[in-house]
Amino acid sequence: MADTKQEYDGLGLVETQTVELFQSGFEFESGVRFGPITVAYETYGTLNEARDNAILVCHALSGGAHAAGWHEDQRKPGWWDTMIGPGKSFDTNKYFVVSSSCIGSCYGTSGPASIDPETGKPYGLRFPMVTIRDMVEVQKGLVDFLGIKSLLCVAGGSMGGMQVLEWTVSHPECVRSAIPIATTWRHSAQQIAFNEVARQAVIADPAWNQGDYYDSEGPRLGLAVGRMVGHITYLSDKGMEAKFGRRLRGKEKYGYDLSIDFEVESYLKHQ
Repeated sequence: MADTKQEYDGLGLVETQTVELFQSGFEFESGVRFGPITVAYETYGTLNEARDNAILVCHALSGGAHAAGWHEDQRKPGWWDTMIGPGKSFDTNKYFVVSSSCIGSCYGTSGPASIDPETGKPYGLRFPMVTIRDMVEVQKGLVDFLGIKSLLCVAGGSMGGMQVLEWTVSHPECVRSAIPIATTWRHSAQQIAFNEVARQAVIADPAWNQGDYYDSEGPRLGLAVGRMVGHITYLSDKGMEAKFGRRLRGKEKYGYDLSIDFEVESYLKHQ
């Protein structure tokens, strides 16, 4: 991936767009009704006359609508820029690629950081809990808004891959092909446990403030620990052994203190 605009020859500058959907309300899988929903999205390429060349890409946990190209104020291109653009795997000379921020995200689509018009403050924990199915149903609303009846492909990795699988189950008539990457159709008991540890790390941070932390820096320490837990789960035991082993980080012997000794510790701290 190019680190500077000078090295870059892809899509160039792009803009995130927003649209309000579900004016009469969106029903979450939990049964809670909420709306309208603001959806942030980007498109790359041109939708053909037959409207049958559309590809939907779904982001992972920390991604957003900005999948490719540059934003004027950013140093690096979108999260899947190596895949999307002229002559790339998702060739924008042939395909119309759509990317949106998931419901509940902090990148423009309605979520806990959105302002509650009744209070003038962010919803925080008052925002409905979000499931993968909710994410997909909001994406379906966006696809309908764009006038796309059938998607040539839905693709994504990790949490994005879960959305891909949900698309094939909930809307098989709308999906001609699917590319789920590094994902699963359900979490194991161990993965649920890891996620709970990460969640509790955030909640235990005093700056969590019952989810009402939008006037402060927020639970940065708790999020950092939670992110470390997450990054343990992103690699298998064999993968971590191959990548790090027991190699020391920039030293020849143990420090016998609380400083970083091992490469794997440095990896977690970097996250």
